[in-house]
Amino acid sequence: MKLIKQGAEAKIYLASFEEVYFPFNKEKVIIKHRIPKRYRIKEIDEKLRKERTVREARILHRAKEFGVNVPYVYEVDLKNMKIVMEYIEGMRLKEYLEAVSMEERLKLCSEIGKQIAKLHEAGVVHGDLTTSNMILRGVKIYFIDFGLAEFDSSLEAQGVDLHLLRRAMESTHYMWFEKGFEEVLNGYEEIRGSEKRKEVEAKLNEIESRGRYRERSWVKG
Repeated sequence: MKLIKQGAEAKIYLASFEEVYFPFNKEKVIIKHRIPKRYRIKEIDEKLRKERTVREARILHRAKEFGVNVPYVYEVDLKNMKIVMEYIEGMRLKEYLEAVSMEERLKLCSEIGKQIAKLHEAGVVHGDLTTSNMILRGVKIYFIDFGLAEFDSSLEAQGVDLHLLRRAMESTHYMWFEKGFEEVLNGYEEIRGSEKRKEVEAKLNEIESRGRYRERSWVKG
């Protein structure tokens, strides 16, 4: 078992299936362990970690039901606050998008939009939509890292989800992000329809306007 990532809330391990379950199975799995926080009261810490572990597992299951490409959940260990899930082997979209033609980029951006639309149809927002949290396996784009995801079907939450992606694309793929994000919205529309796209896009623009207003106010102050 190998530690591959450590965040503020959890450690992520890569392991083989045989290390966790059955011998002679070389399939890889991801183990996400929500670590204890010493600064919190023990009972509160355990309650929070349990709630977040259960929520993430339920969100992944719900997303899968609605056709979103996410890892399968194999086990939820509430004693140790661990989720064992499928390892998605592939290339991070962040790097892949910079290595292909514009035509291929736009096709992939459309697919990103479709996946987000399905997620929103499921009443889920990801909370950290970036191309770093997307893996290309074969011809499918998989969303990973649902630690900040929530069950939330509000227009505000969906607008924020897209706003975060737009900002991430502007930062990472600044040379072509405008065309790319337009294709994200086109793909989103294919799943949710033109009226829902208009609603969410209007909310997205409102959120970005609020951000620009706060920036101007801060500069004046």
